[in-house]
Amino acid sequence: MTDDIEYPKRGYDTADVSALREGGRRPRRRRWGLIAFLALVVAPLALFALWTWITLTFAYSRGERVGYPLKLSQKGWLCKTWEGELQMIAIPGATPEAFRYSVRDDSLARAIQALEGGRVSVTYEQHRGVPTSCFGETEYFVTSARRVPQ
Repeated sequence: MTDDIEYPKRGYDTADVSALREGGRRPRRRRWGLIAFLALVVAPLALFALWTWITLTFAYSRGERVGYPLKLSQKGWLCKTWEGELQMIAIPGATPEAFRYSVRDDSLARAIQALEGGRVSVTYEQHRGVPTSCFGETEYFVTSARRVPQ
């Protein structure tokens, strides 16, 4: 019964290619190397960049703290950020609290340094879930500072 089937007498040649092109269809080749590269390298990098952008763009909370600047220093091997501490105003009989913060702007860091020695109010944004310490060691980023009269 299989003797009734007629098999082609020739192999795949240029006539077949031109017939496929006339029909608008081309043979599909899968590029597994490109797909694997995209899945293993590009997709995780894109997700990392997206998560970083989201956490740095949208603030979890905003607020203001008042105290005395204790220190402000630039830290980091590759990514230099300004890290500081603000001594919160102590209530008599209570342990003083230090507010640790990060500053990403050099001009703002210089302004805070100019305000040292007096009572200062800093406005901050809290960014939770930042995936690396390259943007700051703390999750509190100071956006402005001003001297407060005593």
